[in-house]
Amino acid sequence: MFRKLRRSKQKLSDQEVLELLQSEKRGVLSIIGENGYPYGIPLDFYYNKNTNKIYFHGAKEGHKIDSIKINNKACFTFYNQGEQRDGDWSYYVKSVIAFGHINIVDGIDQLKELGLKYYPSQEEVEEEIKKAGPRVQMLEFTIEHITGKTVHEK
Repeated sequence: MFRKLRRSKQKLSDQEVLELLQSEKRGVLSIIGENGYPYGIPLDFYYNKNTNKIYFHGAKEGHKIDSIKINNKACFTFYNQGEQRDGDWSYYVKSVIAFGHINIVDGIDQLKELGLKYYPSQEEVEEEIKKAGPRVQMLEFTIEHITGKTVHEK
């Protein structure tokens, strides 16, 4: 159903993919938008290793929510800042792409976990949830296929 990684020598191990899921903060969620056009949304995310799901938050209404209600197939892509190796001017970047389905969920626990990834303290997370929580919609991405690779940009 999903294609194999063409450049298999560049493939990241499952452990490397897991580490990136836990450490990186932003990526692009791609869904099918209005009139069948791709719609890519840059988002913060939280990965729950116990459920193997990715969580996002956003407004309770809008283009993203309307599109997900029509077609919940999605793709999520993110990459690290890369590194330079001795004697090389170019960067080695690790990127990950996940395919799956995204669902609209009511998840205060997931919202708290997402907040803890970005806010300095639990108190600040609780304060922000009290203030903005009722306006926030959580989205749950179920991973069906995921791959990562190292790209040498030159």
